[in-house]
Amino acid sequence: MPVDLDLIRRLSIPAATKVVLCVLDGLGGLPGPRGRTELDEAPTRHLDRLAEGGALGQTIPAGYGVTVGSGPGHTALFGLDPLRYEIGRGVLEATGIDFPLEANDLAARGNLCTVDASGAITDRRAGRVATAITAEIARTLATIKLPGVEVFVRAVQEHRFVLVLRGEGLSEALTETDPQREGVPPLAVRATDPGAERTAALVNRFIAEAREQLRSREAANHLTLRGWAKRPQLPQLPELWKLRAAACTVYPMYRGLARLVGMETIDGGSTLESQFAALRRHWEDYDFFFVHYKPTDSAGEDGDFQRKVQAIHEFDECLPRLLALEPDVLIVTGDHSTPAVMAQHSWHPVPLLLHGRHVRPDHTRSFSELECAQGGLGTFPATEVLPIAFAHAGRLAKYGA
Repeated sequence: MPVDLDLIRRLSIPAATKVVLCVLDGLGGLPGPRGRTELDEAPTRHLDRLAEGGALGQTIPAGYGVTVGSGPGHTALFGLDPLRYEIGRGVLEATGIDFPLEANDLAARGNLCTVDASGAITDRRAGRVATAITAEIARTLATIKLPGVEVFVRAVQEHRFVLVLRGEGLSEALTETDPQREGVPPLAVRATDPGAERTAALVNRFIAEAREQLRSREAANHLTLRGWAKRPQLPQLPELWKLRAAACTVYPMYRGLARLVGMETIDGGSTLESQFAALRRHWEDYDFFFVHYKPTDSAGEDGDFQRKVQAIHEFDECLPRLLALEPDVLIVTGDHSTPAVMAQHSWHPVPLLLHGRHVRPDHTRSFSELECAQGGLGTFPATEVLPIAFAHAGRLAKYGA
């Protein structure tokens, strides 16, 4: 069942403790060439040591059998029911790059892609083209004119950009254009509600004009759009938990989500080392830190098993920089599973490690998929991660007499 936010408001109390939530995006996996998952295969001596003195388990982001995107996956980790608080990807991208969304703005996450002469997609991410190239293309696309609507296009990172339409009467009841596979052309936008027909026509006009502008390019010569949304009103973590919360991310989308739930953002640079260095600089300024690590998910989506193994290993090798800060409670988990053998997000439970104050150790001895499935925390909704973490940090009062 979802976390009772009114109960959290009543029970949460300030405390002089530090809690860190490390999210290895897409952490969960499936057996690869040697019959072991990416997490099982990766050398993780530091995480294994934490597992020996901590407790392991698995989380379900939104429901058994439900595959989630990164937005719902993180919403759940922040204690909010992702089925109730749905946040469109476009809003996350726009907020993440500090775009000033207005109340009636309609935002979409864009991907540059590459198509062949027949219009079929050959690369859904255009080879993860450099951000500078995407910025150049975004400036060109921003010149497209639509009747009665202002058009904003901003680069986000690599092949990602955000499209914002500003005007009256725009609707988010639109389908997405990414077919989620290669070998077929991008889809046309359709209205899923009669009131969205005008908006769908405007978007399809934008796509057609964008295609003409990009046609001469060999790569990154088309685009897909998804995650149509307007800015939502969400419960704020600092108010719920009576603490100071900070996010340290590299990718803008996750910075945007953190801001939407009331976290302040600190500049962590572009590497995990610089992220942990930023935590050190701001250690006394905040009570809760959210750290996001993307390489695990990128490798999984690319179907690169060994690169995902290496990404997990690199996180583990850098972990002592964080442990030196001596957080009272540390959670290491993922927002969803991205098995490299599937090259996409999946519904599989997500491994989780809890270490710190008052943790009841279980029988596990290593941070692996198999051990997490047998861990003392069991398999539980991801919305319960923060209540568990803050209870161990002495930030939840007793309920009742």
